[in-house]
Amino acid sequence: MMIRVAELAAIKSGDIDVAFRRWTSPRVVVGTRMRTVVGLVEVTSVDEVAESELTEDDGRRAGAESLSSLLAGLAARPDDPIWRVGLTYAGPDPREALRSTVPDAAGIAEIEERLARLDRASSYGAWTRETLDLVDAHPERRAPELAALVGRETADFKKDVRKLKELGLTESLDIGYRLSPRGEAVVDARLDRPRKRAPRPDGTPLPKIGAPATRALRDIGVRSLEAVTAYSEDELRAMHGVGPIAVTRLKEALAEAGLKLKAT
Repeated sequence: MMIRVAELAAIKSGDIDVAFRRWTSPRVVVGTRMRTVVGLVEVTSVDEVAESELTEDDGRRAGAESLSSLLAGLAARPDDPIWRVGLTYAGPDPREALRSTVPDAAGIAEIEERLARLDRASSYGAWTRETLDLVDAHPERRAPELAALVGRETADFKKDVRKLKELGLTESLDIGYRLSPRGEAVVDARLDRPRKRAPRPDGTPLPKIGAPATRALRDIGVRSLEAVTAYSEDELRAMHGVGPIAVTRLKEALAEAGLKLKAT
């Protein structure tokens, strides 16, 4: 179930608690938890509803400007039934805590066994160490570029990186990846001494705002929420690549951290 970033932010804040979709049959069930850029979103209800039963309140709860706007969004595929899907924010993605958890020797041995099983199951061959080392050597590089370095198709490469992410070993960025502290510990355990790496950016990490906006901020040296506070909303909007959704996500993240943009 696809949900726009702005809607995800509103679900997290409680301003949206329902979505409407035209499906031939339900594509989610009650209890489904979806991993999103704002954390976990849980499905609380799934009910078929007639178009004539929709109200202005339904539009408001779904984040539409009006009932007419909601209906316009449902105009495609008119022969499919409408489903009302209840949604709620269910907390942060548990992989966030996992990524920062550095395993002990027994934990590393368990991870190594899981990596070995992934290698054995792959038609490509042993790929886990190669991919961890590649991400470690080239943090914040686009997936197609990393895949090309080892002669792999991008789609297959990204699928494998997601398996490493499930183990808490990598972090997906708006541009590329990097090893998590957990992943660094696993890589370093294979070496005679810990690998020297560029320090992680100080401060609170930027939220997911899309590659163009991330690139625009990175180009001016902004890599944390604290650094964003040096700019006003007008200055952010004037940057090429920083659109309204990115600004909204930045403002929401700043508010959560007790920070705010520079006054205009």
